[in-house]
Amino acid sequence: MENTSQRRPKAVFTLLYVAFIICFIDRSAVNIALSYIGNDFNLNATELGFVSSAFFFSYSLMQIPGGWLADKFGSKVTVVTAILMWSIFTMMTGFAWSLASLLIIRVLFGIGEGAYPSASLKQISEEFSYKTRSEATSAIISSNYAGAAIAPVIIAPIIATLGWRSAFHLMGILGLVFVIAYVLILRPIRQKKLRTNENKNKIDWKHSVANPVVWQFFLVVLGLSTITKGLDSWMPTYLLRARHINLAGIAWLVPLPSISAGIAALLCGYLMVHFFKDKEKWLIAFSCLLATVFMFGMYKSVSLTNVIIFEMLTYFFKGLAFSGCFALFAQLVTKSSYGSSVGIVNFGGQLAGFLAPIIIGMIVEHFGSYSSAFLFLVISAAFSFVISLTFNAKELKENQQKVANENE
Repeated sequence: MENTSQRRPKAVFTLLYVAFIICFIDRSAVNIALSYIGNDFNLNATELGFVSSAFFFSYSLMQIPGGWLADKFGSKVTVVTAILMWSIFTMMTGFAWSLASLLIIRVLFGIGEGAYPSASLKQISEEFSYKTRSEATSAIISSNYAGAAIAPVIIAPIIATLGWRSAFHLMGILGLVFVIAYVLILRPIRQKKLRTNENKNKIDWKHSVANPVVWQFFLVVLGLSTITKGLDSWMPTYLLRARHINLAGIAWLVPLPSISAGIAALLCGYLMVHFFKDKEKWLIAFSCLLATVFMFGMYKSVSLTNVIIFEMLTYFFKGLAFSGCFALFAQLVTKSSYGSSVGIVNFGGQLAGFLAPIIIGMIVEHFGSYSSAFLFLVISAAFSFVISLTFNAKELKENQQKVANENE
């Protein structure tokens, strides 16, 4: 029988995984409802892009502060605060009465969610040993894709039967109920501070910002996230407007790529530990390359079937590369500065979430088709591949050894 110390990491992982799923359902809901929101408020393609990106504007800006808050006040306190805030503004989204009010609410919603990723990844690093941290990190990343896959199945029927406003009301209530469960299971929420002096924390923060490896991961994640953030934001609208598929059709088509990426994320930690140890760079680079190849295939596809097939393959290898970045990064940073450092890397991914929908909306409006938007995503994938080749394997190994010695 497992003792309490053995059960706790599993309980923490499960709670954080479920919270990530709720988080991604909440953010995905606006993309699924985008056409309906556009009809209600009479919005053009560029304005719809801003609606989708408003969340990512504040969400991306909160990544670094969110990591700092987790380092300063504790991961659990930051997690609870983040979920409370995003749940309240998820509900408020359903009460929006104009484009301006909708944009303001989504910005505030993004502030709430923005603190969660860094805090949750820091909590994983605290609860799991150094040897199991990479696999736990890549596994928790798979929740992103699970949430994106589940969202259409849950949100689409609610929108179809009750309307898009009710979907946001119900998801907000779900988040508030989850906070109660999290607090009851993981009592006490307040954590003891690490035994480290204030000056050392300042050095860790400066080291995070000045560390070129952190910014290499930032750039790779930026390029990879441009692919999925662009497709997540615009694929439902593309299927509705360009392919004339109704909401029921989207409900089963949209989850397939996310399921593919989720499988890749679950596989990533195992592959990295058992087959690519000391060669992690090449797993990331090779996956980026294949994501580029299959994104190009999607760009060239004419039939809907081929678009979906290539999208699934793109998501699989993007998911492998993306999870690989965070799994490897978990081995390179000490616990005391992990929140701040991973916040910088997360900022790259969420900056893409802000920029990609706007850029794609402008491309679609300017060129009158989605082909040019797909080409933009091909270039983004290629960018990540090129940056991944700049990782210095020797430097990565030295960092891994240093962190292993400090953590064990």
